[in-house]
Amino acid sequence: MYPNDIKYTKDHEWIRDEGGVCVVGITAHAASQLGDVTYVELPEIGQDVKKGAAVASVESVKAASDIYSPVRGRIAEVNDDLLGKPELVNQSPYDQGWFFKLDDVDTADLRHLMDAAKYEAFVAEHAE
Repeated sequence: MYPNDIKYTKDHEWIRDEGGVCVVGITAHAASQLGDVTYVELPEIGQDVKKGAAVASVESVKAASDIYSPVRGRIAEVNDDLLGKPELVNQSPYDQGWFFKLDDVDTADLRHLMDAAKYEAFVAEHAE
């Protein structure tokens, strides 16, 4: 159900290391819990972020939520497509619906995140 090539947080963000640049988004579970995403606020390119810091936000028909950085790094790129098509977060959370990319990442932070099996068990354990 969840891609095996990425890591997950307890806040339902995902991160995929693409050879030194890490892509960050929210999981399909988070997107479904939010409902239809209507607005996305993205961080500034070049911004240094700390692990666990709120760096973006998303609004939906149900709620507004912060997006936290799973690791320390610097914003290298943002997904401007989300500004005109926020629904990509719901339609393609692991591909077209990513939020930002980080470089200068502290890769040690990645070791403390969940793999797909652990995240799936975490979601099942915390299901409402």
